[in-house]
Amino acid sequence: MPSQPAARRTVLKGAAALAGTVGAGAALTACSTATDSGGRTPATPTAPVEVGAAAEVPVGGAKLFREKKLLVSCPAEGQYKAFSAQCTHAGCILDKIEGDEANCPCHKSRFDVGTGKVLSGPASDPLPAVPVRVEGGKLIAG
Repeated sequence: MPSQPAARRTVLKGAAALAGTVGAGAALTACSTATDSGGRTPATPTAPVEVGAAAEVPVGGAKLFREKKLLVSCPAEGQYKAFSAQCTHAGCILDKIEGDEANCPCHKSRFDVGTGKVLSGPASDPLPAVPVRVEGGKLIAG
């Protein structure tokens, strides 16, 4: 009968190993960009794209155009700067602007809305700049 306890121990060890693997998988999934992410699409437009009305971006402020994955700031009347709104750490799309900072919801990286520079990590690379212009009152990026 000694083989029964050994078999039971083997089953329990296997179950514990499986639970550990599932737990590790869940932890990795938590760091995934599957939700609220840019997915596998490019971080910046590959062709010119209409972003929205220039009037939507306040002078001295910024606006997220999440559906276009762009952050546009307006440092002075008629001047616009655009950056990818896809975090350079894990690819999540920025979710809000607080003051002069844009926030990544996945790991809490923060970026300067006027320069795209990283203010706090884990991201270490700035947001890529995107050319932007105004045509007929509309912002065109790319």
